[in-house]
Amino acid sequence: MPDKVFIDSNIIIYLYSEDEPDKRERCQQLVRTRKSIISTQVINEVSNVLYRKMNLTVSELRAVVDELFKAFTVTLLTQDSIKLALSMLERYAYSYWDSMILASALENSCSILYSEDMQHKQRIEGKLQIVNPFQ
Repeated sequence: MPDKVFIDSNIIIYLYSEDEPDKRERCQQLVRTRKSIISTQVINEVSNVLYRKMNLTVSELRAVVDELFKAFTVTLLTQDSIKLALSMLERYAYSYWDSMILASALENSCSILYSEDMQHKQRIEGKLQIVNPFQ
């Protein structure tokens, strides 16, 4: 059985960015090769960046969100997610939002987290490996 993979919002944003074509292509390869997991937090963060910084219209943003729901398994955040994120925050000293990403990946039994913002190759709780796909 292949590893379960969680993808951070910074990786998803490259799918919609024209600024760095090499990174965009790498992210497209990641998405094509396996069914990955994202959380509602990832959708919210991606939506905010695409709307505020990349100037997508609401209609364009709606299409992107629909695309994300089709392309990924989308998980919800719960009270337990928040409690686990606080433990991650305390133990690993990532930001609160990055700790939420870690918690979501762990709750969904992922063994790989693709992220550009966290420490490449760090193991979290002995179960989750952070991988920067650009290194």
